[in-house]
Amino acid sequence: MAAMGLDIASEHFEQRDFRRFEQCLKQETQALHDLVEQGALSERGPVAGLEAEAWLVDAQGRPAPRNEEFLARLDAVDVVTELARFNVEINVAPQPTEGDGLARLEADLQATWARCAGVAADMGIRLLATGILPTATDADLSLANLSDRARYRALNEQVLRQRHGRPVRLDIEGACGERLQVEHRDVMLESAATSFQVHLQMPSADSVRAYNAAMVASAPVLALAANSPFLFGRRLWQETRIPLFEQALSIGTREDGAHANVPRVGFGSGYAGYSLLECFRENLDRFEPLLPIALDEATRALPHLRLHNGTVWRWNRPLVGFDPDGQMHLRVEHRPLPAGPTLTDMMANLAFSLGLIAHLAAQDRPPEQALPFDLARANFYAAARDGMAASLTWLDGRAGRAQALLLELVEPAADGLARLGVAQPLIDRWLGTVQARVVSGRNGAAWQCEAHERLGGDLGAMTRELMARQADGAPVHTWT
Repeated sequence: MAAMGLDIASEHFEQRDFRRFEQCLKQETQALHDLVEQGALSERGPVAGLEAEAWLVDAQGRPAPRNEEFLARLDAVDVVTELARFNVEINVAPQPTEGDGLARLEADLQATWARCAGVAADMGIRLLATGILPTATDADLSLANLSDRARYRALNEQVLRQRHGRPVRLDIEGACGERLQVEHRDVMLESAATSFQVHLQMPSADSVRAYNAAMVASAPVLALAANSPFLFGRRLWQETRIPLFEQALSIGTREDGAHANVPRVGFGSGYAGYSLLECFRENLDRFEPLLPIALDEATRALPHLRLHNGTVWRWNRPLVGFDPDGQMHLRVEHRPLPAGPTLTDMMANLAFSLGLIAHLAAQDRPPEQALPFDLARANFYAAARDGMAASLTWLDGRAGRAQALLLELVEPAADGLARLGVAQPLIDRWLGTVQARVVSGRNGAAWQCEAHERLGGDLGAMTRELMARQADGAPVHTWT
C-alpha cells in the first residue's frame, strides 16, 4: 500500500473536504492532459525500481506486531510502515537498466534486507518475505494491529463509509475444494497480502506499449511466481493474495453509461489507447476520493492526482513521478508479484517480468491487438488460481498449460532484457533461475503445498522451515 506513504493531520473529513479535493483533482487531471499534449513529459528510460513488503514474525513464525519499535531502531527513510503493525515496506532507489543497473538494485535490496534482519534479530524477531504468512489468523487481522498512523485510521473509516457500513465479506473457493468465508468490519484483511512491486519507466512515447504489455505479461509472470496458497489454514488459490486483496477493498464505483462497475482493486477496464492519461481520467470519473486531504504542494506537482491514483489499486498501475532533475514522468507499477520466497527468487521474477514486458512492447504487432483484453484478464485469474498448472491462451490463440508457455517465454524475456541493455551475465543468471524453476514445477506455492503434506498439515512447522530456507538464500526450485 505504498500510496499511503503520506501522513495526515486529521482522520475525519466533511463534505466540503470532498468538494475541494474533487475540484483540485479536476484541475490536476487537466494539467496532466496539457503536459501530455505538449510532449512535456520525460523521455528518460529505461529505468527500473522495486518495493518489497515483508512480515515481522516471532521465533515460532507468528506475526510480531512491532513495526513502530522496529522502524525506530532502524531509523532508515527507505523502510516504512504498512497497514498492519506486523508489516513493513522496503523501497529501493531506481536504477537505469543498462549494464549492471539491475545488479545495483539487487545489491541495494540485499543490503537493506540485511540491515533490517539485524535490527529484527536484536529485537528477538525475524523478517520474512512471503505473499501470505501461513500462520496468520483471522484474529491477527484486527484493528488492534493497525499501524499507528492517522492515514490508516482514515482509510478504514472511509472504506466503511463508502460501503455504507456493510461488512467486508471474503469468499474464496480453492482449486482443491476448500472454501473460506469470513466477515470483517474493517480493512485489516488487506494486511495479510504482501507484494513485490516492480517499476518500469520508459520514454513517454513508449509508455502505452509498456503498460499494455505489462497487462498481457501478468498471467505468465504470476503463474511463475505464485507464493500464497494458504489463508487462515485453508488451501485456496496458488496466489490467494489476488482475490484476498480485491475482496478486502471491495468498494462500489460510479457507474458508466452502461451501468458497468469497475473494481477499485482489479485488473482494470481495458488496455490504454493513445495515452496513460486515460487511467487518470477514469480515476476522476469513476472513483470517489478516499482521502480528501488538502495538500500544500504546487498544482504543477499534481499532488491530489497522485494521492487519488494511489487509492486505485490496478494490478498494473500508471504512476506519476519525477526524474532526478525534477522533470515529470509516467511509469508502470507492475503489481502481480508476491513477496518471497527468497531474494534470489524475487530478483529472478523481476528480471523475467521486465524482460517479457520489454519484448512484448517492442513487437511490430502490439500484443494487445492479438490478445483481447477479456482474455488477458481471464488468463490473469486462471494463473492466480492454478499457478503453473493454469490453462492460458497466448498471442497465437493457442490455449495450453502455463508451465509449457513459460518455457517458451524464457528466450523472449532474454531478448527483452537485452533491449533494456541488461548485461548478458545477469540475464543468464536470473533467467537460468527462472528456467530451472519452471522445469522443476516448484515455485513458492508448489513448495508450500508439498511441505504442508509432508509435515502433516502443520503450518507452523512449515513456516519455520520457510524461515530457515529463506535465510539460507538458495532459490525455491532447489528446495526438497
